[in-house]
Amino acid sequence: MEFRCSNQPLADGACDALGLGLFSNHWQEQLKGLAPAVASTATALLQQREFKAKPGELISLTLPGEHPALLLVAGLGEPENFDGFALRTAAAQLSKASLGSGCKQLGLALPLEGLAPSEAIAALVQGSRLALFKDERFRSAPEPRQEPDVCWLLGVNPEQQGELDHQQAICAGVELARELVGGPPNLVNALSLEATARSLAQEFDLELTVLDEQGCREKGMGAFLAVAQGACVPPRFIHLVIPAQGPALRRVVLIGKGLSFDSGGYNLKTGGSQIELMKFDMGGCGAVLGAARSLASLRPEGLEIHVISATTENMVSAEAIHPGAIITASNGKTIEINNTDAEGRLTLADALVYASALKPDAIVDLATLTGACVVALGDEIAGLWSANDQLADQLIEAGRAAGEPLWRMPLQKSYKDGLKSGLADMKNTGPRPGGAITAALFLQEFVDGQIPWAHLDIAGPVWNEKGKGPDPSGATGFGVRLLVNWCKAIAAGAKEELSLE
Repeated sequence: MEFRCSNQPLADGACDALGLGLFSNHWQEQLKGLAPAVASTATALLQQREFKAKPGELISLTLPGEHPALLLVAGLGEPENFDGFALRTAAAQLSKASLGSGCKQLGLALPLEGLAPSEAIAALVQGSRLALFKDERFRSAPEPRQEPDVCWLLGVNPEQQGELDHQQAICAGVELARELVGGPPNLVNALSLEATARSLAQEFDLELTVLDEQGCREKGMGAFLAVAQGACVPPRFIHLVIPAQGPALRRVVLIGKGLSFDSGGYNLKTGGSQIELMKFDMGGCGAVLGAARSLASLRPEGLEIHVISATTENMVSAEAIHPGAIITASNGKTIEINNTDAEGRLTLADALVYASALKPDAIVDLATLTGACVVALGDEIAGLWSANDQLADQLIEAGRAAGEPLWRMPLQKSYKDGLKSGLADMKNTGPRPGGAITAALFLQEFVDGQIPWAHLDIAGPVWNEKGKGPDPSGATGFGVRLLVNWCKAIAAGAKEELSLE
């Protein structure tokens, strides 16, 4: 679907379908911006249907002989509660409602007051395009879909056309992440993720390093390889570099957990553990590769971006790591494995050591790490752990603008006692209470303390089981928009330089 801008606040014959957003306190007044005949007919029909303009309310009106012939009306509730996320949700509602209508030109007339132009356009484009995402790759006969050829963003200055292209690049990254995370684990694995990285490197002229099992062994990645040793698909350590446009003024590292399937290993996941959905355990890898797709297209000036993922699967076999085993990570720390289902932090440990050696200005890792974080924050909010206040604030703001909320959690030092081992330097899990916190504390042991670092636990929002909000059900691509926003802010120098406090 192509997006275009128009200064006109309402369509005047240009669109055969018009999507309107109306506030509950004065929706009749808002309709007066339409042609008189359309406004009169629409008002009468909405009153007949007892339209209240409540949030989520949606009515479709057919107006024979009029322009537009189809009027889609979304309720927005009270104006004081309307924000960027509400705008994205309304755009998604109206876009989905246009499917199957036969309209070729859809106009979206939604209130944009109070939002920065870039944030408003992001909400409109992302809401309307991503709501229509449907993965048809694995059907023998894809379902026919009638969607508009053109979506007009009404009331948006045509000078903002470049911002539309910018948002299309971001949407492409989110869609890639959704395809990777939602893909079946017999097809999406370490080798196919390597192929995806190679494809991105070729398309956008990026630098790519891939370590096979022997390469990882030479780097001393005993934690990562301990997880990989039970898999029949060989592991791959992926390192993709997006060179800076112009001189590299800053360098950041984005790390994504890359478990293409998590059986739990010998601590096998049982009924009720969603083992059938554990293909999404590479949601962090999907997010950073999706972000790489977007950032490679956008090329933030002065920012060198490193994208890393230690990819494998966690399986049960004669070669799989045993509970009680002791392994050595690439920084020399020894780890007693008291739970093979806490494998993601082991792969991240070696990735964090590798990332620290790059001496970046900041490291951010994303991982579907713990069920404890889902218990704490539910399925819409990701947990954030960082010892650096500036980095934490930047990420929270980037997530707010992206509609991908973060909640900062504590790095409670006393909880490290739960990771003590009688034989090794540490165990890979602590007590059940505070499990997401001890997981973050575990990861912190593998980061250079002089480098600002943040850990994002995205186990909840990586998957949208019931299709809540503006996104369809399934993989959400959570993290892509957040990372792109953060990288753009760093590149633009919108925030103060990162430093430990």
